[in-house]
Amino acid sequence: MYSWIERRLQRSYERLLHREIGDGPTHVAIIQDGNRRYARKQGTEAPDGHREGAETSEQVLEWCEELSIDELTLYAFSTENFKRPPDEQEPLFDIIESKLYELADSDRVHENEVCLRAIGEIDRLPERVQRAIGYAERQTDEYDAFRLNVALAYGGRNELLRAAREVTASVGRGELSADEIDVSTVENHLYRQPIRDVDLIIRTGGDERTSNFLPWHANGNEAAVYFCAPYWPEFSKVDFLRGIRTYESREQSWQQSKIDRSLALIRTLGSVELTEAKRVAGRLADQLPRSAVERLDDELAKQQPNEVDATTVVTEQPANEAAD
Repeated sequence: MYSWIERRLQRSYERLLHREIGDGPTHVAIIQDGNRRYARKQGTEAPDGHREGAETSEQVLEWCEELSIDELTLYAFSTENFKRPPDEQEPLFDIIESKLYELADSDRVHENEVCLRAIGEIDRLPERVQRAIGYAERQTDEYDAFRLNVALAYGGRNELLRAAREVTASVGRGELSADEIDVSTVENHLYRQPIRDVDLIIRTGGDERTSNFLPWHANGNEAAVYFCAPYWPEFSKVDFLRGIRTYESREQSWQQSKIDRSLALIRTLGSVELTEAKRVAGRLADQLPRSAVERLDDELAKQQPNEVDATTVVTEQPANEAAD
């Protein structure tokens, strides 16, 4: 009876959280921590924890589908994991290999057009895992509805160091000048980079650190981070929805800060030169929600009521800027 009531309450809470969520993030990245500790808690071996964790990964794919998330990156095996003893690595490689083949042949993956990609130092992995990666990528190569990145033999510092060395070598060979180096140059030298910047990182297992995970795509994008206590095999839909809610709360806070800064800028410029204030308001109109643009128009109207037409600021100015 008690467990039945618990399940009912959890489903009700899931529905409540789901209603509270808006558009949500586009790209979620997860550090799947706690598999071994979960196994110890259950009195079983580490591979058992990893196997149960793999089942959780499949559930997360379903939740992403429900929430219309476009991309998911799972941190499955870090470069630090190579320091573990071989008798611990091999069962993990068995699970990774098996799951890659299973996903590549899954009806659900093909029905939902999931593109599978591995990121990391793939050549450091056993050949059998590399073959599984190649198979999974070939089987899903034409899909673009959803992208699943599996981080294998991945290390963020190594990724950036490798990119820096390759760019420097290109400059040294005369193939590239230092002045030509920009964001896209670096991105082209990252490990099979994810398509999108990361909006939200979730870490399970209780540790509050991002462990060298996707520093370019996550830290560079100032991604929201959600830490939670459950070990990865225990990670539930409620935990996932809480993570999404954390992202949205952070985004709302940032949006309000952007609005406040924009209003302060318009007030300052308007007191000096109304034309410049209108030009800046036109630029900001593309970056703010409609309600915020209306507040900018109201602020401009206060500066010189007889000369400002709100419709002109909102709709015409961005077009003029684009023409420039």
